[in-house]
Amino acid sequence: MGTAMRILLVDDHAVVREGLRNLLERAGFAVVGEAGDGREALPLAEKLRPDVAVIDLAMPALNGLGTLKRLRAQGLPTKSILLTCHTERQYVVAAFEAGASGYVIKTQATADLVPAMDFVCTEGELRSAEAEQRGAAKELERCVTQLGLRGALVNAHTQGRYLDDPTLRVVWEYACGLNVPLYLHPANGFDSAHVLSGHPELIGPMWSWGTDTAAHVLRLVFGGVFDDFPEAILLLGHMGEGLPYALWRLDSRWAFHNHHGIELARGNPSAYLRHNLYITTSGVCDAPPLLCAMLALGADHILFATDYPFEDMAAATAFLRGAPISDADRAKIAHGNAERLLGL
Repeated sequence: MGTAMRILLVDDHAVVREGLRNLLERAGFAVVGEAGDGREALPLAEKLRPDVAVIDLAMPALNGLGTLKRLRAQGLPTKSILLTCHTERQYVVAAFEAGASGYVIKTQATADLVPAMDFVCTEGELRSAEAEQRGAAKELERCVTQLGLRGALVNAHTQGRYLDDPTLRVVWEYACGLNVPLYLHPANGFDSAHVLSGHPELIGPMWSWGTDTAAHVLRLVFGGVFDDFPEAILLLGHMGEGLPYALWRLDSRWAFHNHHGIELARGNPSAYLRHNLYITTSGVCDAPPLLCAMLALGADHILFATDYPFEDMAAATAFLRGAPISDADRAKIAHGNAERLLGL
């Protein structure tokens, strides 16, 4: 819809307006007018009836918030995006209370402004950070529908944000709509627990990656992701990062522990791990953990993987061939579950 959208630019710096015009016109938008402050913008908006007004916050005569309030009072159908350097929450709240449909940070305008335009005209309000998350969700959609991918892999965290972050619900929404899993893979944590200080050998795949990733999964459970998306599929490597062995303990302590205002629709943490979690055998070529995982989660929730090149592929395949399990379960783990889960 970019080619049909008509834009009014409101900023007291001509060079900024010129840059915005170039950005938007390259993307196929029609810039139908420019104003140097809010007082100039109001009659132009009345005359031109643009689809979107991009408005600077700090302007002489009539600033961005005042302009937003006046535009809303005029009853125009024009949507407004506030463009500013301010990231503080109070400015964001004030902007939306004044009538803004979007809030874009100037330093991110090159990446965020164009998707923000499309979003506010089709789906409602948009903060700049949400533009980034929706972009990730749309990329997942492109990869699945156009490139044939069967899901996406996420390495631990995104600059300290985890997959239970409310802004990432849109990624889960798209994943569920596409019926594909998200694979949560370990990586270095955003920080390190004090108990690991002085022992760098414990940081990484030796120990901290597993405990960090298991905690990340529990954030999804207690953060309500699987209540919001009951059929979401999460894949986890390394025989479940220790979680299959902790199900009884999790339920026991949940029954005893202070819930801190959190309630789970399925009742117990283990219910989510048994329903939403699928694990792989990657990096764990040992019968006891496999048997425990089968007892805890069921053979239908385990997929064969090797963790190549960090583990030997021949050793991994030999392990599964010789594991003390039934041939029916071996077939499920070797290929059947992957075929079903990934639509192969």
